[in-house]
Amino acid sequence: MKKTTIVIGTIILVVLLSVYFVSKKANNTSQDGNTLRVGYIIYPPLLEKDPVTGKFLGVSYDIVEAIAQKLDLKTDWTEEVGWGTALEGLKTNRYDILGTQMWPNAEREKVASFSIASMNSVLYGYVKKGDSRFNSNLQELNSSKYKIAYVDGELAMFIAKDDYPKAQTVSLTQLSSYSEVFLNIIQGKADISFSEPSAVEDFQKSSPNSLDRVSGEPVRTFGNSFAFNKQNGELAKKWNKAIQELIDDGKIQKILEKYGVEKYYLVK
Repeated sequence: MKKTTIVIGTIILVVLLSVYFVSKKANNTSQDGNTLRVGYIIYPPLLEKDPVTGKFLGVSYDIVEAIAQKLDLKTDWTEEVGWGTALEGLKTNRYDILGTQMWPNAEREKVASFSIASMNSVLYGYVKKGDSRFNSNLQELNSSKYKIAYVDGELAMFIAKDDYPKAQTVSLTQLSSYSEVFLNIIQGKADISFSEPSAVEDFQKSSPNSLDRVSGEPVRTFGNSFAFNKQNGELAKKWNKAIQELIDDGKIQKILEKYGVEKYYLVK
């Protein structure tokens, strides 16, 4: 009887300790409380990873590191994820923050909390060089005659579904690069996609004069925000204060200038 009591007590203790550490991990950063676990999406110029050295660079990377320094946190860039699964990783506590900024639309806000925007950007339609079919009226795209290419879970997917539901789609897996989307357009497998000018410029370094921007107003203007686990409210508050400091002291503008993309992003 005494042995049974000891065993039961041990089991209860293990369960309680497990609950405690899971709770601590969800409400702080890592178990030591001082390391920020960062999930990330490769998306130049916001985030890139050198294939030789493994080092990270990009606008989002520099902002995360600058904020972590302000908050006396170490960073651990733990896991590369896709656009469609990135927020699920936050929900299941695989990391504390998504280090690649994204647009906080209504669907995404069901799963994660978002910081204030550190900068704003725009999206345009892009087509194969010389294709002028949509210049007079982009609404013509809302037809089964046309195909829209995108990476699953990325902003172009939401634009296609919301604005052009009759169009066909060519979807790529979540860890696909945006270069693959643009290649689909060049190769005639799709007619158009929606992207930031900076991503197109990066692609055209290796494939010059391959794409044209559809004339007219941008299809979306949005803020670039960092996503958090919904239980990490305290961290999100501190993060927002740090972002505002970086905006006010001109640090974010300097980061944009460092990567030569200040004409594509507006700091308010």
